[in-house]
Formats: sequence, structure tokens, C-alpha cells
Amino acid sequence: MNDLNGKVWKFGNDVDTDVIVPGLYLDAPMAEILHHVLESVIPDFAARVEAGDMIVAGTNFGCGSSREQAPMALKEAGLGCVVAESFSRIFFRNAIAIGLPVLTCRGVSDAFQEGQSARVSMKLFQIQNLETGRVLQGDPLSEEMRVILEKGGIIEFLKSLNL
Repeated sequence: MNDLNGKVWKFGNDVDTDVIVPGLYLDAPMAEILHHVLESVIPDFAARVEAGDMIVAGTNFGCGSSREQAPMALKEAGLGCVVAESFSRIFFRNAIAIGLPVLTCRGVSDAFQEGQSARVSMKLFQIQNLETGRVLQGDPLSEEMRVILEKGGIIEFLKSLNL
């Protein structure tokens, strides 16, 4: 997996899946959901996010319900990855399953300000603040998780097995 470069969107602790994708839109087509991603925190997020941008967050990112629409909407919005101090376990698993790179990295919240540029290496499990030069070491993913991400998610991984 190549290095990821993008602008940082910074969030705090306990960003739940209802904040990522409001419950009112769960049954809507993805095109409609995308207009409402993270709107309760950043009302114009959907209009301003660019392909390759990244979320840097505090602890317990993706807590709440187990809705798969939350990581899917982030991926479809063009986010390159989410780096957080910690993740809700089900959000983390759903993100890997749909092919959204996620990296747990202690200290990341203090290392970035909104709008700074970052580079993430999913091979080295590192994130670098391109403006300050600071590099942080994230927690490694298992080989299985890395392969699933490289294939673009669990469905593409299973297709590649030619069973």
C-alpha cells in the first residue's frame, strides 16, 4: 500500500457513528448520505472534504452503533484514512472490511492542527506532520488486515481467492 498524503480534519474524543452518519439518513442512497457526513460537527464538511484528506481524532472514534455506513461514507467521501488515539472495535473492524485504512496512534491528537498536511505510511504504520516534520509510530496491523486493505476490502479480498 502506497503512502497516503492529505489535509487533516481534526476531531476530538468519542465521535460516534450517529455523528458520522446521522440516523435519519441510514436508509438513504449513499449519494444522499454523503451530503450529511459529519454535518453536526462541521456543517460544510461534505462540500469541503477532498480526495485523500485524513481524519485525526482522539479516543474511541466510531463508538456507538455498529452501522457499516459510517466507515463506508467516510471512504466514499474520499478520505484517505482515519488516524485516532483509539477506535471503537466494531468501527475499526468495519473500516478494514470495507477497505478504509485506519491507524491507531497514541499522541496523534497533540501532533496535528486542523488543516495541516500529513503523510501516512501503512507499511511502516507511521504518520508524519509534513509542516512540523514530527513522525509518530502507530500500532501495526496484522498481516491479514494489511492484505484485506491492499485488496480494497473483504469482498475484493474474497474475489481474489478465486474460490
